[in-house]
Amino acid sequence: MNAIKKGGRPAKKLGEKRRYTVSVKLDTREYLSLKTKANSAGITRSEFIRQSISRSVIRSRLTPELNTHIRKLSGMGNNLNQIARKANAGGYTNARSEYLYLADKIDNVIEDIRDDGKDRKG
Repeated sequence: MNAIKKGGRPAKKLGEKRRYTVSVKLDTREYLSLKTKANSAGITRSEFIRQSISRSVIRSRLTPELNTHIRKLSGMGNNLNQIARKANAGGYTNARSEYLYLADKIDNVIEDIRDDGKDRKG
């Protein structure tokens, strides 16, 4: 019995086969940008999107804890400006203790931020 020869390329493995379709709505500006960039790269729009997905880096949102730390530091920065004004007006010795107290609090918040980062990464 003669085996029937199938022409064409070999079948792709299961993980290599593109089985999923994603529909995305774009406005005119986005569509023209996609079309222009894909044409400039000499690839199809689909391939451009695939490469964009595989090469992109997404940064995670700030955590609520980090937002809290940022708000604290912002408030402490305002306090530091007030202490500097006091020091300029009334002498540096009067403002020194306030400054040292605030500097210690700022150091503590920065250390909290560092500790939070270690918890997420490690």
